[in-house]
Amino acid sequence: MPKRFRLTRRFPVAMTEGGYRRLKRFAADAGLDEGEALSFLFENFDSVLNEDTFTHRLRLFNAELDARKR
Repeated sequence: MPKRFRLTRRFPVAMTEGGYRRLKRFAADAGLDEGEALSFLFENFDSVLNEDTFTHRLRLFNAELDARKR
């Protein structure tokens, strides 16, 4: 049986409902749990990032962030 890699860090995370739904869907599609899916995404961040749209989407997210917290 393949050995799962060891997750060494745990931290509290606050996510939007939409972000969490998308994480769960990605994890299920990839056959991972949510922690493994996050590890994959961050370990391969440069590969999965679309550099053409990242800065624009980050600016939009930051502009809407205060309204989302209310």
